[in-house]
Amino acid sequence: MGGVTYGLIAVLLASPVSAAPPGAGGAAVAPRFVAAAGVVEHSYTGDFEHFVGGGVAAFDCDDDGRSDLFFAGGSSPAGLYRNESEPGAVRLTPVPSPVTDLLGVTGAYPFDADSDGIADLAVLRTGPDVVLRGLGDCRFERADAALGIDGGDTWTVAFSATWEPGNALPTLAFGAYLAADRVTCDDGRLVRPGATGTAYGQPVPLSPSHCTLSLLFSDWSRTGRRDLRVSNDRHYYRDGGEQLWRIEPGEPPALYGEEDGWRRLQIWGMGIASADVTGDGYPEVYLTSQGDNKLQTLADGPERPAFEDIALERGATAHRPYTGGDVLPSTAWHAEFADVNNDGLLDLFVTKGNVEAQEGYAVRDPSNLLIGQPDGSFVEGAEAAGIVDFDRARGAALVDLDLDGLLDLVVVKRVEPVAVWRNVGGGDDAAAVPMGNWAAVRLRQPAPNVDAVGAWIEVRAEGRVTAREVTVGGGHAGGQLGWLHVGLGEATEAELRVQWPDGEWGPWVELPVNGFAVVERGEAAPVEWTP
Repeated sequence: MGGVTYGLIAVLLASPVSAAPPGAGGAAVAPRFVAAAGVVEHSYTGDFEHFVGGGVAAFDCDDDGRSDLFFAGGSSPAGLYRNESEPGAVRLTPVPSPVTDLLGVTGAYPFDADSDGIADLAVLRTGPDVVLRGLGDCRFERADAALGIDGGDTWTVAFSATWEPGNALPTLAFGAYLAADRVTCDDGRLVRPGATGTAYGQPVPLSPSHCTLSLLFSDWSRTGRRDLRVSNDRHYYRDGGEQLWRIEPGEPPALYGEEDGWRRLQIWGMGIASADVTGDGYPEVYLTSQGDNKLQTLADGPERPAFEDIALERGATAHRPYTGGDVLPSTAWHAEFADVNNDGLLDLFVTKGNVEAQEGYAVRDPSNLLIGQPDGSFVEGAEAAGIVDFDRARGAALVDLDLDGLLDLVVVKRVEPVAVWRNVGGGDDAAAVPMGNWAAVRLRQPAPNVDAVGAWIEVRAEGRVTAREVTVGGGHAGGQLGWLHVGLGEATEAELRVQWPDGEWGPWVELPVNGFAVVERGEAAPVEWTP
């Protein structure tokens, strides 16, 4: 064992210094979080096959605008929770069902496979993976057989999805971990629509595979092509490493090699996140590992996938515990970029926790909340935020549960109950106090791909531009589908434009500040949405 949004890629297109909100001075600080104790009675349990995984999917399954939560359970049943929160009060209610309460679940990712406007779930398992079709009102039915998807019989922890041009169904990637012999690695698989376009064809092995724990389709070069980034656990391979597969429509997947500029990298890869930390307009990639987390940037520009590490100079190594007295190397899992204090600068949350009782690695290993600074660096803020604990964390989600404009925190743990923290900004238990302005956006376009996976949004406010890429994948064993949250700092006016998945740009339009907006392709203005 070594040693995941709607996945999002957050990009600050301005330089790190100019990205600071106008009028902001000094260091950026963490918001306060308040534990919402007892709202989720759910744990990720199990022996060896569930030492990895433990993800959470955040998505709206009942069309009320709130993100509901589906938790992997491992040897315990998975659990679906309906979000009935209101500003200042987090309430999550279990929705029991034999369809969703599956055993052997390591993680799950939401996506709308059939483009009916209702989220579906890719459920990853130790055993056959399952696709659940959303029926509305948080009800689901099995859909893998109807879609022609063979769930296989692998230990699956990673997933990503994208829409290739001309296809009604998305292209899916499943990442396999150890084979049954617990020595070698099973192949991952790429699943594309078949000849009829209404069901899937035979899966294509992603071979060689090297015990994959995270996958992400992303347009790393900003060319409109979404390639597949793969993070692998070096504990179980001798000759492997991190991978990037070139995905061309109608062509078999092809690995980038040294002749293409790809630089060999071997880590105990567990999770993927991405953001433009350098301000050059191209996303860096954060890779979690054991004592060796990487923040990779393009060394030679977008023409070649030649990445070099800048984690140390940016203060993002997060390689040892920052409190608790343990000096051994950390074990990192889920990574996620988001703006938790709404100051217009990206922050980075990283879950931590020993694999089980692995010698040589920290036992008291708290998760990190790295707060983005005006100079582009990161500073630890978990203690100030009040989220330090020493349980073994796995998957997580930064998501606005109570729709108050502040991103809350959900963390899945080994054996211990899920933790939920409510973000109160600069406030306290009684009342949240915003630390900056914000906007939240959802995209809509005609089928297929109604959620516009692969699109980019740009938000322009007081001299800076913030962009997000709509993705499905990354993190560790879980992701999100829902509102795209953008911090605006002190800005009171903002504009937005969209580059849709086929490359077409929409016009700049006025965006509601401190509110929610739905952007329909072809419409002249966003439609404001009120909880």
